[in-house]
Amino acid sequence: MKRRTRAPGPKPEVTLERGDAGCVCPDFHSAIELIGKRWSGAILLVLMDGPQRFAELPRAVPGLSDRLLSQRLRELEEAGLIERRVEAGQPVRVTYELSPMGAELRPALDGLQDWAQRWKAADQVPSK
Repeated sequence: MKRRTRAPGPKPEVTLERGDAGCVCPDFHSAIELIGKRWSGAILLVLMDGPQRFAELPRAVPGLSDRLLSQRLRELEEAGLIERRVEAGQPVRVTYELSPMGAELRPALDGLQDWAQRWKAADQVPSK
């Protein structure tokens, strides 16, 4: 691990590099914290299938409240993972879709979904 200190501050600035034993990259940690928030991964997974209107998302993710959906969509938009499109007209329609950056999560989310399904299936196999 490399350490650099900022003058005159007493707190050392730590730079973690891939391969540092026992250390987690802050960028990785930040990404996991974002997509690991309750409902965020599910919202992203639904948007992998294409743009969705606000009202369509709770139907695709049962148990997700409108309040929490609004909050997560705002966070994901601020992080640059999704884009919000407002369609003019009466009534105004708002559509959410993955940004190019969000679309790059597809292999990671597909892999995580495959892993979850494999291990969930393994949990349901009766033990001998």
